[in-house]
Amino acid sequence: FNAANAPLLPALRLAGTPVATHVDGLEWQRGKWGGVGQRYYRLAESAAVRWSDALIADAVGISDYLEAEFGAESELLAYGAPLLTSTSPESLEPLDLRPKRYHLIVARLEPENHVDVIVEGYVQSDAELPLVVVGSAPYAEEYSARVRSLADDRVRFLGGVWDQDLLNELYANALTYLHGHSVGGTNPSLLRAIGAGTATDAFDISFNHEVLGRAGRYWTSPDDVAELVMATEADPDAAVRRGEDSRTRAREYDWDNVARGYEKLCVRLANGELTRPGLSGRRGGPGWEPDRRFAT
Repeated sequence: FNAANAPLLPALRLAGTPVATHVDGLEWQRGKWGGVGQRYYRLAESAAVRWSDALIADAVGISDYLEAEFGAESELLAYGAPLLTSTSPESLEPLDLRPKRYHLIVARLEPENHVDVIVEGYVQSDAELPLVVVGSAPYAEEYSARVRSLADDRVRFLGGVWDQDLLNELYANALTYLHGHSVGGTNPSLLRAIGAGTATDAFDISFNHEVLGRAGRYWTSPDDVAELVMATEADPDAAVRRGEDSRTRAREYDWDNVARGYEKLCVRLANGELTRPGLSGRRGGPGWEPDRRFAT
């Protein structure tokens, strides 16, 4: 799991152990790694393609990327979406929050999660409901400081919330969930939000469209966020209906189906059906150029 482990693969192959690698997201685009880390991930990704008997993608967009960059096929195995219902909304009272009377972000404070864009757009709006930000990133102090500098007194930073019951209540009782993740394939936080039946406005990228479809609304700029927040507060009933549509989509992300997919893949590996010499790991062939859908 995760292409960063690719240097371990040759030893497994020499031992005759068939291997599938879950490449995870476009890790080389994460700003937290810096130049050296990003270059490592690019090399590790190529090595995973070259040395794995099978590749696992958790989103169609990741499958498309592997095909476009390497000509490599992959097994599509996403995640499950927990179906959440609010059982103790009173647990929000110590946070001075009321059901369907706040907007929510749950994300590490990293550039590729666009929390700054959401906060900036929200502050531009005339929203009356607070924006609740759950998450932190102690290794990204400069970015965290920027996000906080953009906020006004309507934005509430809760930091990390490690009480899963409370986090579930935050998801299930939010009027909208604002999702800015852009490089991680199918995102568990997004699945948790739609499983809670919460209307979601997401960063406009293929991974998020794949999960949300028409149940979602999409943004790329602070102006977009401001417009969507105001539209939500003008018609909260429509947000509730969109949340119901999101929950319907969440049922397509079933953990039992995921488990069966992994079981079938493991059986095929054990039977030698997928053992193959690895691809070159090179990006494309003669005349190849990077696919701009996945470029930074």
